[in-house]
Amino acid sequence: MSALHYGLTPKMKPIAPRRSALVAALDVGSSKVACLIARLRPHPPQQVLTRRTHAIEVVGFGHTEARGMKAGGVVNLEQAEEAIRLAVDAAEQMASVEIESVVLSISAGRLASELFAADVDVVGSAVSEGDIARVLAAGSRHSQRDGRAVLHSLPVGYSIDGTDGIRDPRGMLGSRFGVDMHVATTDTAAARNLMLAVERCHLAVEAMVASPYVAGLAVLADDEADLGAAVVDMGAGTTTMAVFLQGRLVHVEGFALGGQHVTMDIARGLNARVIDAERIKTLYGSVLIGGLDERDMITVPPISDDERDTAQFVSRATLGHIVKPRVEEILEMIRDKLAASPFAGEPRGHVILTGGASQLAGLPELAARILGRPIRIGRPLGISGLPEAAKGSAFAVAAGLLVYPQAAHLEHFEQRRRRPVMTGTGGYFARVGQWLRESF
Repeated sequence: MSALHYGLTPKMKPIAPRRSALVAALDVGSSKVACLIARLRPHPPQQVLTRRTHAIEVVGFGHTEARGMKAGGVVNLEQAEEAIRLAVDAAEQMASVEIESVVLSISAGRLASELFAADVDVVGSAVSEGDIARVLAAGSRHSQRDGRAVLHSLPVGYSIDGTDGIRDPRGMLGSRFGVDMHVATTDTAAARNLMLAVERCHLAVEAMVASPYVAGLAVLADDEADLGAAVVDMGAGTTTMAVFLQGRLVHVEGFALGGQHVTMDIARGLNARVIDAERIKTLYGSVLIGGLDERDMITVPPISDDERDTAQFVSRATLGHIVKPRVEEILEMIRDKLAASPFAGEPRGHVILTGGASQLAGLPELAARILGRPIRIGRPLGISGLPEAAKGSAFAVAAGLLVYPQAAHLEHFEQRRRRPVMTGTGGYFARVGQWLRESF
């Protein structure tokens, strides 16, 4: 019986502060599938990343072109499974280990946030760990909705006898104990089918997490999260965002527009093949158009293989006039979404851009003008052993999945009996796989 049957995606057991662990991260996106395997070892807090209890050392890395995916969701199960197998196999060979479970990201399914409140009577005179567990469980039960799967249930603040804004209620006196919870959800169908693609590779899903949330865990310094920041993950098929205030995730959202739409615009505008349009975008794409761009010419291969067709030449300015309107549309949608979120109350909050589509030349300058906020490109922080290819913003989500086990304790987690975490056989995750196979 899958946790999704109750409207909950898998939740992982928090990692012990003084124990080492081997963690596998799987980022299945619209354009690429990336798998990272890392060892997490306890270490003293760093100056910039004080919330991290473990040092992360990447020992395995594999990535391949995504297949069977559209807008972050599965549209062809067999193709998606094949791409996942290729990425995981490459990471396993590099690490010389065989993994049995993964921490999985999701950007599909119209990510959304809701706030819920719950309260319980205090057992005794002071708030105990048991009272906290009961009120969090009550908040999680209230958050379940038909057709939506709960990705994260995070307490925003506690209250005791009507007094709000309490961060740590342990030991405090009172009779009525309440919690305000931020709940991030996605479409159940999107989560279920992505889990199924992974399960078909004989892998258990240790936890499913929202892509922009883990991107923020990878690229944000503690001060940024405390002062208020929005992380915008600009992927190929989706653009998703996460808002952090006072060190906590308070909002997630997303829409199905991304870098692939820019590529398709180029292909149509230049009458080019999609693969050539992607190459042209990567090499020459820019949202800044200068006077010299009219004279700087780009070769566009013919769309057919007919020898009589010759390559055409277009100026970089022509390319810029194709790229810029679509990027402006995406940035304006980001602006509108952030204006309707808690981030609107932080006029000086920074916006950090991640994802492959954030690498377009001139994007930070254009984003600063449209969003009216300080902008920077986010790259994974504090992770050793990352290959050169994975150090950029395109791999922020994959890197953040390795950080997530250190933040799992912030979420509501119900202990399950007979739940083998890393075996994937005969326990909770096996039942997840069995239910998914039987349901499809």
